Amino acid sequence: MSSTNRGGQRHISDYYITPPYEVSHFLRNLKLVIPDILNNKISILDPCAGGDDYNEMSYPLALQLEGIKPEQITTVDSRFDSRASIKENYLFYVPCSMFDLIITNPPFNLAMEIITKAMTEVVNGGYVIMLLRLNFFGSVARFQFWQDNMPKYVFVHHRRISFTGGTTDSIEYMHAVWQIGYKNEFTKLKII
Repeated sequence: MSSTNRGGQRHISDYYITPPYEVSHFLRNLKLVIPDILNNKISILDPCAGGDDYNEMSYPLALQLEGIKPEQITTVDSRFDSRASIKENYLFYVPCSMFDLIITNPPFNLAMEIITKAMTEVVNGGYVIMLLRLNFFGSVARFQFWQDNMPKYVFVHHRRISFTGGTTDSIEYMHAVWQIGYKNEFTKLKII
């Protein structure tokens, strides 16, 4: 996800690597709020897994550093050069079963469709977690979605994330955490 063209450092598929250390930082904070979320029985999907010849898939790498086994994680990505096990557009992907957790950094222009689909592919009580721009909350087009689907938690990254290993992006980011079956009027916000 990007808010700028990052000074001409564009990837052929408009793919930018989510820094694994930022994902790990988020996961450590998530476990402080939901201690049992990452366990040896959880099934996880990363629908926009990324990775390439030079970079690991950020979310699977960070999850494995937190003790999740590779066989617990299903990876999907539409890019031919991705390290994902399934090379398919997630919006057309039909999973064989429901997941306990779907987590990713979706492309900004497809984020709503990916979030909406993910919410139908997670078990009741499971979680959908997306890295989004903080200003994703602000939109006339998304207003009703937020009224009907307020995240249970939002973890705002206190410093701007660099997706190129150099300068930071020009926007703040959050990990929005929805729990399927949990309806609320307000979200709990934590700065990390």
